[in-house]
Amino acid sequence: MENKNKNKKINPAKKKPGLKEKLYGLLKNCALCPHKCRVDRTKGEKGFCGAGFEPFISSAMAHHGEEPPISGTRGSGTVFFSFCNMKCVYCQNYQISQEHEGREISTEDLSGMMIALQRSECHNINFVSPTIWIPQIVSSFYKAKDEGLDIPLVYNTGGYDSPAIIKMLDGIFDIYMPDARYSSNEMAEKYSGIKNYVENNRLSLKEMYRQVGGPVTDKNGVAIRGLLIRLLVLPGDTGGIRETLEFIKYELSEKVYLSIMAQYHPEYIACNFPELSRRITLKEYREVTDYASKLGLVNGWVQDHPALEEEDLFLPDFRKKKVFKYYYKK
Repeated sequence: MENKNKNKKINPAKKKPGLKEKLYGLLKNCALCPHKCRVDRTKGEKGFCGAGFEPFISSAMAHHGEEPPISGTRGSGTVFFSFCNMKCVYCQNYQISQEHEGREISTEDLSGMMIALQRSECHNINFVSPTIWIPQIVSSFYKAKDEGLDIPLVYNTGGYDSPAIIKMLDGIFDIYMPDARYSSNEMAEKYSGIKNYVENNRLSLKEMYRQVGGPVTDKNGVAIRGLLIRLLVLPGDTGGIRETLEFIKYELSEKVYLSIMAQYHPEYIACNFPELSRRITLKEYREVTDYASKLGLVNGWVQDHPALEEEDLFLPDFRKKKVFKYYYKK
């Protein structure tokens, strides 16, 4: 007799018993990210990020503006979380990250959203700013998995993650899509209010790569597994992106896929920082892409520079139904 269950994926909850409980335990003395605020979020105490106990989201939708293997043809099932453990003075998502636009939901609601996104034929479930919501995400994922969720999970983060927490997530996320924003802790603290970014970011990237390796796609070019690193080019090389590229080449792999982004715009309170109060130039952007090529980092995507566009395609507005309108080239 044929075994009808031989290809059925086992719920990760059965492979990692006690993970959900352990993660929720961390909320009582919160150390989910490198801030380690040690507040009791189960009792409503709030630390650096301001997040509470229940998930808080802005929207959940089929998003067609991510990198090609993430959005595919049917869109990435994207959940935009509110609140953030970084306070970037130039944040383009400030409406949700800093002004906390959105609404509180239950983990059951979040699980239902994941199932709904799958039913709408999205290629994956893409969690934007998941770092401070990991226990709630894992709990919702386990429930959704029991209800038939079988598309990849994407961890879409600003890159200020705890390597120890990332290690705990082995087997949960299929695709990691972190930023590598700074190669200088001084700049990270000045412009994003965070300490020890470089060490935590790089150790987390190494752990992510260990877990999932380079991108793996299906026959249609849609990602099903792997690491994709995002590099936002800032004015005047504020982020030290060349040093980051060298780290990727020499300490990760030349095979790593990169998304080099030209979309920087002086949003939020960037006008208070003269060095960040302008867009990048075409020359600045090409210097970065040329250096990546020189290092042999040729896998991934670049963007059309905004100066070449008749309209600004890169600014999000979370008050509108169509939040993003990105355009990528391979």
